[in-house]
Amino acid sequence: MSARTQITMDPETQRRAHAKAAELGISFAEYIRRLVAQDLGEARPKADVSIIFDLGESDEPTDVARDKDKLIGDAVWEEYLEETRQKPRRRRRR
Repeated sequence: MSARTQITMDPETQRRAHAKAAELGISFAEYIRRLVAQDLGEARPKADVSIIFDLGESDEPTDVARDKDKLIGDAVWEEYLEETRQKPRRRRRR
């Protein structure tokens, strides 16, 4: 669902924006939507929840119900390391 928005711009900027939209063959509103979307980039979830599906796939059996917090923490930590391209280091245990 879209929300209606109003913006104010100087007449020269508005004229140029309308001309650019016409050049692209799109409406002025679509041109503004694309500019905003491009500036904001893609929305990404904070963490990929699919990583929890790999829990407990090691050679050792695990009790997922009992160890869920540790397993999820380890999975999120690995995802973080991949995203930041950091090398794994030993984590302190609480």
